[in-house]
Amino acid sequence: MTLTNYKYSLLEDHRRRPLLLQVDDSPLGMFAVLEVSRENHKQYCGNLACLSKIRLCGFGFILVVTILIMASYVLAGERKGLLLTPLPYNFGSTLVSPGASLTFNLSTPMGLAKIKQVVRNIVSKVEFSPRKRPDLEELVHSEPHMFSVIPQKFLPGVKNPCWYEEHSGNITANPYRKNQYARYSKRFRNVFDYLRNAFREHFFKRNGKYFRIRCLPYFYIIGQPKCGTTDLYDRLRLHPEVRFSIFKEPHWWTRKRFGEASASTMWDNNAWTFFHDNTATNRDEPPFLIQDYVHALQPDARFIAILRDPVERLYSDYLYFGITNKSAEDFHEKVTESLQLFEGCLQEFSIRSCVYNSTLNSAMPVRMQVGLYIVYILDWLTVFSREQLLILRLEDHASNRKFTMHKVFSFLKLGPLTEQKEAEITKSPASNTRRLADKNLGPMLPLTREILRDFYLPFNKKLAKVLRDGAFLWESRSKAV
Repeated sequence: MTLTNYKYSLLEDHRRRPLLLQVDDSPLGMFAVLEVSRENHKQYCGNLACLSKIRLCGFGFILVVTILIMASYVLAGERKGLLLTPLPYNFGSTLVSPGASLTFNLSTPMGLAKIKQVVRNIVSKVEFSPRKRPDLEELVHSEPHMFSVIPQKFLPGVKNPCWYEEHSGNITANPYRKNQYARYSKRFRNVFDYLRNAFREHFFKRNGKYFRIRCLPYFYIIGQPKCGTTDLYDRLRLHPEVRFSIFKEPHWWTRKRFGEASASTMWDNNAWTFFHDNTATNRDEPPFLIQDYVHALQPDARFIAILRDPVERLYSDYLYFGITNKSAEDFHEKVTESLQLFEGCLQEFSIRSCVYNSTLNSAMPVRMQVGLYIVYILDWLTVFSREQLLILRLEDHASNRKFTMHKVFSFLKLGPLTEQKEAEITKSPASNTRRLADKNLGPMLPLTREILRDFYLPFNKKLAKVLRDGAFLWESRSKAV
């Protein structure tokens, strides 16, 4: 499969998702602009009138094509080229061998042998090279605005890093009028209506000036998706000493850069090509990661990661985020295609480069890279100490929520609870569990599970060694949640 064909194949993923051309209660799909009102075709049309209509239609067609191309640019997650243009700085000549098929006929011994060989090829190239800690001056230079608005010293006697900020604008104006979240849906608009009405209540006046308190989170729930972060969030927010932001997942560090509980904070650096010029030095991985910025601003922050058997996590991720044609067989096909794309990347680049390659991540039909926990954890440990990271397993949390919540409370140094409040936190039903329709699809194919276990095994071994806990090998079959 050539590089150009591979790039074109990226479009298939984005065709499955509607592209909104306006954001209100009744959004238009990407093909809605092609709809025209029906007219009486028997109506007489002069030559000049018809010519004008042809020109108008031609202009409309060009406009639609232009919009779709620009949309492909946004969806690609790349700054230097469009989906319709090969991106030479991400991969070399090919991702897989020219002419190779991205699917196998696993009903034959030869097909099974081929995909197992792909896994062996990947496993043979697994190595964990240390990451160099970035220079602080270069870090500040890369994001000068961020470091200019957040002070170096915070208020004493407060767990969160907080400071007072002078408000120089009009206190009667709507501070959220330019926030794009407010245009997304009616639910978001209601939230911003509440914030706007409460905004002026939090000002205090001193020497004729208005100030408001600003804070960074005391702790972060950083990962991973489909590993129980929502359940942990819902239980923690019941503690009287804990306050979360309005949105569970603002994705500020990972996607906006501006206690959050975004399950993407640990792993999602896909926007790095927007923030850093990677063409001059031909970079194939991010020069700076999310944790570098967090550490520079909050060296004492605390983090909670909840992990799950990566094999089961991937299937749950597929069922939750998949839209149509979901089945165990479809999942199997997407796994084999993703494995081949990952193998193709490893022919030229390191494990870290492939894990952080946004083009590869967009191309893989399932998010296999998210389950490579150890790659991300090692990078977090280059800037934060082991004592600042609490790493849990979903399987332990599901079997004994009281025990894991006590670990969380102790880690965050939260005060004691009454028996009634503790029961409310620990005995409430699990949040965000698998939907009934997805449960009815049944488990993944045994063959798929076998292939994925072989793929994740070397990463799990390294994870268990670093954390000094054999439970992270996930050798026993885990319960799907």
